[in-house]
Amino acid sequence: MKLFLKLLTLSSLNFAIFAEIYNFPSNFVWGAASASYQIEGAWNVDGRIPSIWDTASHKNNSSVVDGSTGDDAAMSYYYYEKDIQALKDIGFKTYRFSIAWPRVLTKTNQVNQAGIDYYSKLIDRLKEEEIKPMVTMYHWDLPQYLQDLGGWTNPAIVKYFEHYADTLYKHFGDRVKEWITFNEPATFCDGGYSWGWHAPEIRTEKQIGGYLCSHHILLAHGAAYHLYKNKYFADQQGKVGICLNTGYSFPANENVTDEHVDRAMHFGLGRYANPIYSVDGDYPRVMREAIDQKSTDEGRRWSRLPHFTTAQVESLHGAADFLALNYYTSSLIQPYSHLGWNPADSDSEIHSFHDDNWKRSSSSWLVSVPEGLYHLLLWIKDNYNNPLVYITENGWSDLPMTIEDDGRVEYLREHLAAMSRAITDGCRVETYTVWSLTDNFEWMRGYTERFGIYAINFTDPERKRIPKNSVDLMKQVVRDNFVEVEKD
Repeated sequence: MKLFLKLLTLSSLNFAIFAEIYNFPSNFVWGAASASYQIEGAWNVDGRIPSIWDTASHKNNSSVVDGSTGDDAAMSYYYYEKDIQALKDIGFKTYRFSIAWPRVLTKTNQVNQAGIDYYSKLIDRLKEEEIKPMVTMYHWDLPQYLQDLGGWTNPAIVKYFEHYADTLYKHFGDRVKEWITFNEPATFCDGGYSWGWHAPEIRTEKQIGGYLCSHHILLAHGAAYHLYKNKYFADQQGKVGICLNTGYSFPANENVTDEHVDRAMHFGLGRYANPIYSVDGDYPRVMREAIDQKSTDEGRRWSRLPHFTTAQVESLHGAADFLALNYYTSSLIQPYSHLGWNPADSDSEIHSFHDDNWKRSSSSWLVSVPEGLYHLLLWIKDNYNNPLVYITENGWSDLPMTIEDDGRVEYLREHLAAMSRAITDGCRVETYTVWSLTDNFEWMRGYTERFGIYAINFTDPERKRIPKNSVDLMKQVVRDNFVEVEKD
């Protein structure tokens, strides 16, 4: 529901400010999100074994721009009470965090009790404060010894992940009722196993590694989902989903058709969503046909995009109780053929780019396109039978120690309004967790870009959580269950 308020402000200039107020359902759940490697620190204590991000950041020729690591980060392993207090001060009712695989299982696949105890303490304290824990199983910190076996390109990884999921359900499922298997596989599959700009920094020919990673991620998700339903659901009564990231693809000009938009969306979001949430299952047909044909043209006897068996298609179909969605930005698109470019590096043959007029953040890839969130949610509703959606990341970057983060405040206001409009138009969005609770280690950007609504001075041994202006905004939104957007 949207209300329009006309507010008249009298000053020496005598002008009027119009504000639009966007409401949310009475049962809507507000919260914040984080990730283990980005905040915990304590990388080599209490039995934690190395991850691929320890390896990547510790290299002499590390690709992290400021040469930093997540060795200490926000020190949430020691200061998790500060995170809980920050959540409580705003009034958030859910906290999405991830569990570090290298912290809870050893190299011999045995339980590391110290790691289990840490997450049990965190979960118990959240429950005491009436904050629901929403747990991500995998937020990119793969144990290095598994990467040494091939990581997500080795089919054996599916069983390793199933055992890991079993461990989490067994130890925490009595208190955790919302599980996310994977965070943003599109980022770490392509970034890590195709282009090499993300741990484990492997470059492969024509996305082969990325497609193998995607395939095994989907199978691992399906295995974890069915394990929960068959072994734990009767007693624990929780939900299992997967977290996917995408923007919306806007036509760059009148020559770009709806078919081009759908093609871009299917090659992006559909690569992971279609096998789970679509009516037919399997990879999107447009993706399947294009890559199979290109593989033949390249002289290969097999497709670069692996094929599911009939049993695997059936197992994945409907294997999620909700879709966790990370949205930051969107793009303009046009087909390569309109530009005369060589599409050899893109199976979609779609070129995406940003409008120069879109407001830019401190991250080169992040521009503000709130309409993208609205149209994305409607596209998901129309293409995937209106699944239950949680917005699990949405945020804006600024420079270190920016306390008056007016750019983030504006970004959040406009995106929350877009989400409200989508809900009004029938999209089933029930939860929103802002990215992120605190400033943290921003992967290959180190500490040069900050996404937190609480600032942290990383030279301060106490790692104080310092509220930015966006904290006041989120307090108001949580308290009143609406967001106000000013219009000139």
